[in-house]
Amino acid sequence: MKWLIITLVVSSLIGSVMWVMPSPRERFQAQLRLKARGLGFQVQIAQLNLPRQRGEMEAETLSVPVYRQLRTNLSGKEKSDWRSWQVCRAETLATEGLIDGWSWINGEGSLSPAALERLCQTLTALPEDVLALESTPIHLSVFWKEKDERSLEQIKQAIDPLIEAKV
Repeated sequence: MKWLIITLVVSSLIGSVMWVMPSPRERFQAQLRLKARGLGFQVQIAQLNLPRQRGEMEAETLSVPVYRQLRTNLSGKEKSDWRSWQVCRAETLATEGLIDGWSWINGEGSLSPAALERLCQTLTALPEDVLALESTPIHLSVFWKEKDERSLEQIKQAIDPLIEAKV
């Protein structure tokens, strides 16, 4: 009887330790986000309010990691005159000027033709698991599913021209 009680207590302790240990996915995310900080990103979990897509009755809201690159190259006047925009990988009616598979969440028609062309170049360079981009006078944000570590560098290379061009 003593051995049964000792076995149950030890099993309970081992189970408790295993329960609080991070899963392989959580360890991957921690390493990825640490690497992202080294590249200058701020990583947060944010709500992404997608527009209602074709054939859907209701819009979808996702809780997704967002990688934000701060804008340090804007003057005070540029910040006050900034036109924020947000695009997502979806099929809606608001697709003016964007490549296939992308739609506007807000800011449609607010970019100059040169800025819109630069945005489309960036959209083609992004990995498939990027859900949305958002541009504000404070930062450029990438809503991303974090499937692959190689995609992090691809994202960085894709968005740097947008930040430099102040789009």
